[in-house]
Amino acid sequence: MTIAYFDCFSGISGDMTLGALVDVGADRTILDATVEALRLGDEVSIEVRHEQRGHAGGTRVIVASQDRVERKLPDLQGAIVDAEIPDQVKRPALDAVGRLGRAEARLHGTSPSEVHLHELGGADTLVDLVGAFWLLHSLSVVQVYASALPAPSGRAGHMPLPAPASMRVLEGSGAIFQATDDTRELVTPTGAAILAVAAQFARPALSLKSIGYGIGARNDPGNALAVWIGEESVTQTGVTVIETNIDDMAPNLIAALCEDLMALGALDVSVLPAVMKKGRPGHVIAIIATPDTVALLTEHTLRHSTTLGVRLSKADRVIAPRRVIEVRTEFGVAHVKVKELGGKPIDVAPEFEDCRRLAMESGRDLATIMRSVSEAARIALGLT
Repeated sequence: MTIAYFDCFSGISGDMTLGALVDVGADRTILDATVEALRLGDEVSIEVRHEQRGHAGGTRVIVASQDRVERKLPDLQGAIVDAEIPDQVKRPALDAVGRLGRAEARLHGTSPSEVHLHELGGADTLVDLVGAFWLLHSLSVVQVYASALPAPSGRAGHMPLPAPASMRVLEGSGAIFQATDDTRELVTPTGAAILAVAAQFARPALSLKSIGYGIGARNDPGNALAVWIGEESVTQTGVTVIETNIDDMAPNLIAALCEDLMALGALDVSVLPAVMKKGRPGHVIAIIATPDTVALLTEHTLRHSTTLGVRLSKADRVIAPRRVIEVRTEFGVAHVKVKELGGKPIDVAPEFEDCRRLAMESGRDLATIMRSVSEAARIALGLT
């Protein structure tokens, strides 16, 4: 299974994504096909060239609008719906545009159909989104993964950082942020929308085939986005298990601690009931961490719980390949995680948030929705 890993060490934008995917091996003519399919030939021109940012060299894609025409959300959606592009490109592009519209609407207190999208309403937004998903499709990428995103602080002019629009777009996506000393916007709304739709925020085990670098507009050393392309592997990887026993902390505070640890990059957090000294009821908190997050998660546990110490132990884990598919049911569209062994699907797991959304929209029981989505996935995969 072909996967892509977005290493966002200097942030992400739409044009950086296009550049990285072309640099990694996608056909540059897909960008021209995108402009043609969206009927933007009289409005947009595309330039592709090699540029350096310090020691990082890669592909720069410049999407230039001749006469900028600002569009509202329905206009952007209509252009994508009418475009002659693969369904596997059209669906995520519509999802991404919808996220941009809803984010701006919440920020400005208006409806998505009426919100003024400012620079996000230009033709370059359409090209960035449709082009990114089309390039990924052309590379046969089944699943996208992404690194933590840099989170600057302070203000850029009158705008707080990280940019509110980008944060709204990423809301609920599971995105992980790392503080940076930079004082500029590093994650644009368009780049955020691509990741919010397509990415899981984790570093996968992969057999590397190629790597590409998309060069950003700022002429700063290292201003690039790296995209790794490879095959997901069933591998035995090393992790660290961080454990601690707690008998003097309220359950609601333990629940909050677990959520915070997951947000900081823990692979998993579990809480088990235990009988402590003198017969006291308590809990054992177990955190599974990658080597690069052990120190951060340990420090957070010590600082934000009542424990006086933790236990660290090394462990190996075997990871089964997985991919995400989209299925259509009578209640709507949902994503499903597919577990594979030997290159063949063996089990499915509906995405909970998708099913919960469909349950709320349809008024049906959540269990009914999850069964329907699971059955649709099994039929699609031939598992029935």
